Amino acid sequence: MSQLKIYNTLARDKQVFVPMEAGKVGMYVCGMTVYDFCHIGHARMMMAFDVIYRWLMASGYEVKYVRNITDIDDKIIRRAVENGETIGQLVARNLKYQDEDISALKILPPTVEPRATEYVPQMLSIIEQLEAKGLAYRGEDGDVNYAVRGFEGYGKLSGKSLDDLRAGERVDVNSGKRDPLDFVLWKAAKESEPSEAKWDSKWGKGRPGWHIECSAMSCATLGEHFDIHGGGADLQFPHHENEIAQSEGAFGGNMVNYWIHNGFVRVDNEKMSKSLGNFFTVRDVLKKYDAEVIRFFILRAHYRSPLNYSDAHIDDAKGALNRLYTALSTVDIDSETPAVDWSEEHAVRFREAMDDDFNTPLAVAELFDLAGEVNRSKSLATARQLKALAGVLGLLERAPQAYLQGGTGAGGDAGIDDAIARRAAAKKARNFAEADAIRAELTAAGIILEDKPDGTTTWRRA
Repeated sequence: MSQLKIYNTLARDKQVFVPMEAGKVGMYVCGMTVYDFCHIGHARMMMAFDVIYRWLMASGYEVKYVRNITDIDDKIIRRAVENGETIGQLVARNLKYQDEDISALKILPPTVEPRATEYVPQMLSIIEQLEAKGLAYRGEDGDVNYAVRGFEGYGKLSGKSLDDLRAGERVDVNSGKRDPLDFVLWKAAKESEPSEAKWDSKWGKGRPGWHIECSAMSCATLGEHFDIHGGGADLQFPHHENEIAQSEGAFGGNMVNYWIHNGFVRVDNEKMSKSLGNFFTVRDVLKKYDAEVIRFFILRAHYRSPLNYSDAHIDDAKGALNRLYTALSTVDIDSETPAVDWSEEHAVRFREAMDDDFNTPLAVAELFDLAGEVNRSKSLATARQLKALAGVLGLLERAPQAYLQGGTGAGGDAGIDDAIARRAAAKKARNFAEADAIRAELTAAGIILEDKPDGTTTWRRA
């Protein structure tokens, strides 16, 4: 049997996965900052770790999967003030939108979903420990900052020396810091900020910095040392670098054994950006494409590779997913997802692919090999194996006709069924011109007819 290997960002290499406790895995992933809708980049990140979560469970591990919610930060405060609403109202609405979007994409909920505002006492405790060790200081502006040059291991995740590094995107360089690389742990409250963004502390009223939130939540839910920490590649520096500095600075030892980062999303080979006008929210994309098509599109790329979003690529993914469902439609398969036969040759290769750093492109290739066999043999056992393996990735879980007919169900649309009946009558009367005209009319409307050997006709959407 193959061994699971994970590309560890910290080691810059694939490593055999050895959990801290046999049969159990603790995994923390940086989730959403809920000030707006989820975009396709968020979907890519959540999908990457959804697949990792699913594969760990399929491999027999008991997984404690923690994915946090950032419900207090500068963007949230600013957006709530702009909207003339409370932070609580903004957060509740965007959490509802997030849950709707990720549910549509069949992304499993995490085991634990901590909110930053629930762990402020733990954040303050860590900051006090850092201050006691000389790694935190209060600036003249009232903010409490982390003294980066006091932590010997700073830069080990990003692989850069201190002199190479610069303050990250969310680090405000100001006169209260001793060094531009220092980052804020506790922000002193401003008079203009709403009261719900202020907590009491030994340093006065304020709120946590972004980085300390994850150190506190991961420690509280998984402990000072755990197996896997993940997130988007954009979080590697400064966010994850700063998490390491905070957690290891406060508690000593190693914080995480395996760091996993998913690749960026590009749009027509350009970086996705609101300023470039190529920014897509999940719900906008779902207005145009079936959710499973988007899931399949994302899974066809390896999680660490760049994902190039374009209508052409999604249309190609739609056609490919159609082929898988069409193969299943050729046999009378039940709606229940069967168990995988892991001794079968395609399953063996599927496992080898997934054990090789969650290589979904190779795993998906095995699904197409199985689909080809189903088309040739019409074997129910092979069709069940295809459905079972696809189910490991959260695919092919609908009845084939329900998917192929656009979710209308096995009965189909009454108007389409009526047209098929009229075509059958025309053929029986040997009025082939009328039968061809009806087929052409349906084809123009995006309805593809498939005549079966037994004389019946099924349909699907193009």
